[in-house]
Amino acid sequence: MAAAIERVVAVAAAHADAVDREGRFPAEAVAALRQEGLLGALVPVALGGSGATMAEIVGQCQRLGRVCASTAMVYAMHHSQLACLVMHALDDPWQRDFARRIATENLLIASITSEVGIGGDMRSSRCAVDVQDGRFTLEKQAPTVSYGDYADVFFVTARTHAEAPPSDQVLVVVPREDASFESTGGWDALGMRGTSTVGFTFRAEGVAAQIMAVPFADIAAEAMVPASHLMWGGVWTGIAVEALTRARTFLRTAARRQPGQTQPGAHRLMHAAGLLDGMQARLRTLIDQFDATYALGSDRAVADPQETGWPQGMARATVLNMLKHDVSTQAHEVVLEALRICGMAGYRNGTEFSIGRHLRDILSAQLMINNDRIASGTGAMLFAQRAELGTL
Repeated sequence: MAAAIERVVAVAAAHADAVDREGRFPAEAVAALRQEGLLGALVPVALGGSGATMAEIVGQCQRLGRVCASTAMVYAMHHSQLACLVMHALDDPWQRDFARRIATENLLIASITSEVGIGGDMRSSRCAVDVQDGRFTLEKQAPTVSYGDYADVFFVTARTHAEAPPSDQVLVVVPREDASFESTGGWDALGMRGTSTVGFTFRAEGVAAQIMAVPFADIAAEAMVPASHLMWGGVWTGIAVEALTRARTFLRTAARRQPGQTQPGAHRLMHAAGLLDGMQARLRTLIDQFDATYALGSDRAVADPQETGWPQGMARATVLNMLKHDVSTQAHEVVLEALRICGMAGYRNGTEFSIGRHLRDILSAQLMINNDRIASGTGAMLFAQRAELGTL
């Protein structure tokens, strides 16, 4: 896959400025992902995929994030959904066959977890699936669906039935041919302009087997949240890496013009590099623990979480929430430091040191599942836990 992702990177880089300027979906890069067979990377080899590890997917997200954050985020969102299917539904014949279809046809998956009236809480739904005679119907008002107009498949959360409480949810796999929807608004955003996030009035019907048997609470805790936070971390550090690389190149260029003089931005380079190293180390530790615990689409040997160190229960939620919060804020600081180093050359568009697009894109990181919401909830979990803090 290494050669394949580099070919996609070249396409994404060629169109990144146009995608940002026009606020359009990165169609060329996604077409390249399809052509290279990367949309099925997490699916087992036996079903036509590549049996990729979390480390491989996060690395690909970071590589794409360096050149086009919108393409990288689409890729990360797609695979965070595919991880749910691979980890929790391959024992079901319909779901297994559909995983094969995703891999062989390279279908793009979009997520519909948001809903009008739930205040951004993925773990609550107002809509419900109605199952009658082996078939289901579903209608949902979703305020934010990233790249929904371009997706081939939708993974949709809903209550298990009309009388179920908001937290009693299922995840439904809906191929585009089983859905009808109308967009409710456009997407003209500050950054991540190619993710084409719009609202949907979404309706679907199909066979009951399209509803995953495992409760969404388990899917979210074990697959969707870990995959999202780790893959998003790859995207965000990719943006930061590229911005800081441009800043270092700027300093090197200035140093060649003024040999023997210490450049004024050198101390900022050290600070930003330290932040980046810290983020990379945290991500790598959790990715390694995840891959040692879960096989995903491969036949790799795995170990018990107690042996791998992968946290469980409330501790897992806490660790992942803190990772998301810290990486999203620190990556922003790295990009800001890169801009301070480059000065007006970074502030202006159209130079080899331009940082504007990177700064606008990284600002979204703190708003995707708002950091204030994460900090409040995680703080409450921390003081409820009995584990020691700060223990090496």
